[in-house]
Amino acid sequence: MLSSKDMKIAITGANGLFGHALVQVFGAAHSVLPLTRADADLTRQPDVRRVLLAAQVDAIVHAAAAPDPDACERNPEYAYQNNVVATENVVQVATEMAIPLAQISTDAVFDGVADSPRTESDPTHPFSVYGKTKLLAERAVSELERYWIFRVSVLFGPRKANFISKGLQALRSGNTHVVASDQIGSTTYTLDAASKILEVMEKNKFGLFHLSNSGACSRLELMQQAATLASLPTDNLLGKPLSEMGRVGPRPKYAVMEMQALKMAGIAPPRAWKAALAEYVETIAVPA
Repeated sequence: MLSSKDMKIAITGANGLFGHALVQVFGAAHSVLPLTRADADLTRQPDVRRVLLAAQVDAIVHAAAAPDPDACERNPEYAYQNNVVATENVVQVATEMAIPLAQISTDAVFDGVADSPRTESDPTHPFSVYGKTKLLAERAVSELERYWIFRVSVLFGPRKANFISKGLQALRSGNTHVVASDQIGSTTYTLDAASKILEVMEKNKFGLFHLSNSGACSRLELMQQAATLASLPTDNLLGKPLSEMGRVGPRPKYAVMEMQALKMAGIAPPRAWKAALAEYVETIAVPA
């Protein structure tokens, strides 16, 4: 069982956007083993066993994935290897070591046709290669005796390029930046989410959780708010219907998540997305 005492926790995908936040937050309370592709190719079972068995960790947070819906749609085998096979390999070692595993999943397991927030008990119906492979990964993780699955939404956070930082850079450069005007969802500040994941894990509240900052917004509203906070003009920020964005990988049009499982576990949801966004925008430096 995890506790607030110092534990050794492996974090895969440590160089990624979410991985950076997980290493930062978990590292303040526990010993962390950050794992990148240079340490182990997770699609190769011998690599996974070698690294994790040697480290003798107490738990694993599996954040590594192929997160780009367009790249996944173009190359389904790449998506399957990195989202499904890699997860199955980590699950196998977690089973062998009898340790719990947390997986970072996605709101893309839903089809986006709903008009009310999705709960953890709602049926899934992914329609993209990315969503389908992440759901298969969830099913592999759920075979464990002790597991956490955290479905997150569009991410923003420090140290890596993301939806917000890319948009602000484009606007500051005077370029036209186009975002979906009718894509509605939740949004997730990586540092807030990492802190909440640590809280859930330390309290040994196992299962499936939806996790984002509180409230819903369109992608256009999110980017408008970020530009306003950064004191940037929005004249070059254009909204288009999702159907006209020309993306290879389909996205759910409506993907607001209700955090019912957190409430049932007696854990407060993260703060409102506007407050989290304001903190993030204050901390990033967008080159002029």
